[in-house]
Parts: sequence; C-alpha cells; structure tokens
Amino acid sequence: MTEKVSPHDLRDRLDAALDSHTGVYRNAGRRQLIEDAVDHREAIISESGALATWTPPESTGRSPKDTMIVRRPESQDTIDWDSPNNIPLDPETFEMALHDALQTLQGKNQLYVTDRVIGAEPSWALPVTTVTDMALTALFTDNMFRPLPESIDDSIFADQPFTFIALPYDKLARERYRGHLRTLEDGRTSDMLVAMDMDNRVGLVYGSAYMGSVKKLMFTVMNYLLPSKGILPLHCSANEGQMGDAALLLGLSGTGKTTLSADPSRALLGDDEHGWSDDGVANFENGCYAKMIDIDPGKEPEIYDAVMHHDDYRRHGSIVENAMVYPDGTFDFDDDRFTKNSRASYPLTYLSNIKHSSTAGHPRTILFLTADANGVMPPVARLTRHQAMLWFLMGYTSKLAGTETGIDEPVSVFSRFFGEPFMPRNPDTYAKMLGDKMEQHGTSVYLVNTGWTGGPYGEGHRIDIDYTRSMVNAALDGTLEDVPCRKHPYFKVMVPERCPGVPDELLWPKNTWKDKAAYDERAQAIANDFAKHYRSAYGDKNIAPEVARECPGME
Repeated sequence: MTEKVSPHDLRDRLDAALDSHTGVYRNAGRRQLIEDAVDHREAIISESGALATWTPPESTGRSPKDTMIVRRPESQDTIDWDSPNNIPLDPETFEMALHDALQTLQGKNQLYVTDRVIGAEPSWALPVTTVTDMALTALFTDNMFRPLPESIDDSIFADQPFTFIALPYDKLARERYRGHLRTLEDGRTSDMLVAMDMDNRVGLVYGSAYMGSVKKLMFTVMNYLLPSKGILPLHCSANEGQMGDAALLLGLSGTGKTTLSADPSRALLGDDEHGWSDDGVANFENGCYAKMIDIDPGKEPEIYDAVMHHDDYRRHGSIVENAMVYPDGTFDFDDDRFTKNSRASYPLTYLSNIKHSSTAGHPRTILFLTADANGVMPPVARLTRHQAMLWFLMGYTSKLAGTETGIDEPVSVFSRFFGEPFMPRNPDTYAKMLGDKMEQHGTSVYLVNTGWTGGPYGEGHRIDIDYTRSMVNAALDGTLEDVPCRKHPYFKVMVPERCPGVPDELLWPKNTWKDKAAYDERAQAIANDFAKHYRSAYGDKNIAPEVARECPGME
C-alpha cells in the first residue's frame, strides 16, 4: 500500500519532524543565509558581491507540464480546468508526494524555515511558512516574500496560513510515480512536481531548482484565494504619482511594462503582482525577479544597479540565476548559451524610487500594454468598461517572426489577464471583478501599443519610446480624457485624435501605411484571430454578452 500524508495532518507531522531535527534554522538572518549558501556551495560570490548560481538544464525556467493543482470537490467548480495551465492532480498522488517530502527532509543535515507573508496590505496578507534544505531558497523567500507585520493577527488569512515545502535538487522516484505523473517523451515518468492544494493551503516544489517556481507557486495560490475575499489579483506593475494617483500597467514579456513603470516622477509599488481591495492596491512582493539577459545599464539602470552595486557579499543578497559569470566574478549578460531566461532576485529597497509601504489608493488609470508586431493596433486607445473586460480576458500581444523556428510572420499571442498560467479561477470571475471595480472607483483604462507602426515587423518600425512615454503621460495625467476619439473599425476601441508630443497621423495606424489595402487586410486578419481565440477559450465560460460583443472580429 502506498504511504501517504494527509494535508490535514501535514502541519503536525512537519512540526514533529522539525522538533526532532538537530539542524533547523528558523528565520535565520540574511547574513547567515548568504554565508551558508556560499559555504554549502549553493552559489558563488560575484564581483559586485551578489550571489551567482546555476540550475540543472531542466530547471532554467518553469515546468508548466509538471505544475499541477490538487483537484478536490470543494474547489473543483471554481477552477477553469479547460485552461491548458490548470492541470489536475489527484489527492492520493499529492499525499504520496508529501510523504516522500517529509521523509526526504528528515534525512537532511540542515533545514531552513522562513515565516513570511504574501501581501503588503496587513488586512489580507497571507502567512506562509517555507521549509527547505537550501539556504539559497530561504534567501530567495527573504528577498521576495514580505516580513510578518505586527498586525498579522488581524489579517483575513490569519487562521488560514500556507505551508510550503521546497526540495529543489531532490527528485521523485520515477517508478514509484509511474501512472501517477506525466510520461516524458522517452517513456520515463517525470521526477519533478510543482503542486498546490488550494483547499488545504499546502504547496510543494519537488525537483525544480528554478527559483521562479517558488515565487509563481505562491502567487498562483494568492490569485486563487483573493477573489473569494472580494480582492482582485493582477499580474501587473504599479506606481504612484506625486499627487497620490496610482496607476497599474499590465503587459506580457516584451511589451515594455518594466521600462514604462520605472518612471522617475512616480514611485514604484512593485513590478509584478498586486491586489486591488476595497482599500486600494497593494504589492504582493518584497522584491523583484528581473530578467537579466541583454540588460543595458543605460536603459535599465535601476535593475542593473540593484544587482551590480558593490557591497560586502554578506550584506548584498541579490541572487543572479543562470547568467554567464567568469572566474573573476564578472557577468556577461549577453551570453544566452545556457538560457535566455537568466534572472536576478533582489529586495525592492535596492531601487531608488519606491514607495516603501508598497500600497496606494484606488488606481486612477490602468494601462494594458501590447507590442503589436503587425503594425495595425493604434498606439493608444481609450477602453470602455466592457472593452476593458474583453481586452483583460484576451491579454493580446505578438510573437515576433524569427523568435522560433518556422515563424516567418508575427503570431498573435493571447494570455488571459496578461498572466494566464497564474490565474486559475474561472475567467468570468476576474473579468467581472475588473469591470465592477472600474465602475465603482471611476478608473480609466487605456490600451497602449508599444509595437510597430508603418507596417509589420520587417517593413515598419517600432514606435518611438519618446512618443510612447508622451502617450502614457497623457493617459496618466488625464489629458486624454477630454480628447475627441474615433472608433476603430476593426478593434472597436476609441482612438484619440490628438495627444501632446505625438504627431496626429501616428495615432491612426492606417495613416502610417503606404499600402492602405494591405493595412485593412492585415487588421482584419488579426481581428479574426481575436474572434477565433475568444470562441475557443471563452465561448462557454459565462462571459456577459455585452463583453463578447466588444471582441474584434465578432458582431
């Protein structure tokens, strides 16, 4: 009979295991975590004092096919199992993996336990206890998760803490899990599992050394838990102007979210995950997990300095993951031979222009960013409430020609809520919450295209960043609210006729094309992509008809 551990008694058994273990370090200081990571050869010291580490080849990024949600009767109707990222795991297999995790922990020389929270707003901060055998993983939670607030007992999750076991470099026994976990192309069973039990608030990373697995598991959990409390989770960056006006920026990789949110005139709340409650917005995180590949210190000085400022390594604590580093400790961030997904983790306090509370009032403006490589989207457009709900659902951008073998033309990419793998609930839940909060708080939403104009990629050119900044500023300061608009014939959004600092002809994308008929043909094709994806992903998902009608390509 297969041995299992019920999540109901996991905490008792975990506490017993920790009590009997002679090498447990609970909430060790950063200095100890850094020194232990170096002493245990989990990382090396770079020239700047930041730590550098590498993971096995299968752990240079997330493993979506090994990331699973325990399917239980209590929650199964609230999760969209049709989404390719919501892979169900039977409770028996999860309990078997928990048993193996406890057995593995008991055999370790040392264990690290961190007690942190997810969420800068104390009233809804989620307590999370992480148990791991790696000092570097514990340091990562110190960078990325927030310290316990004094008022944690007042949190809506105070009596619903989350327990998280992370065993990055251990592997599951393949034969033991045959028939329980996925079969690889070579016929073997996967030895990796990233699993979350929403009902019992237990998470497990087993065999994935990519630190993003730790971060994204917890934020997926948060994105599931918050809507039941009336809080909208958003995969976005957030900043605040000098008058207290908050803004949210949503966009997939390559759309300019990080660049545009790092505005010297606006204080950053955070760059990746936020919640919007009845009291306003708050960052989930304590730090940032930034891409480092091809980083240009001239264009992204804040990120670069956060990682590369010089300090004693015992104080530094930034972690650089999977970047080329030479024996003298210098990095080559342009070298992508190991992976294009080199990353760095560092505390928000390493940035110069932040709001230390990481909280703000209700957002006055939301920007949906897209990098349309087809050159057909307007560079800026105002969205009605129902249009905003639709574009939130779609999460559109383009994949450039040449980024993958066989791709000769830009490809339409749709990622629901600009973060599909991490938004597990039924889609109507998130979309309705956005529309309701927009209406309740008078929030304006704009679509900003940071992609191409004058033709598609290869023919046209990327919209000048200075023009994009002018459009963003005009949206944030309210200038565009009173500008006359024209409805776009293919995308249905309202396009301003003028914007300070931007040539009028640029605002209407067809004007920038020499071949007007070619523009119409391509715009219609992209609109058809929208309609096809909508029908496939949301045709039976209880989306309001007035939202569906705003989809390009649909009547």
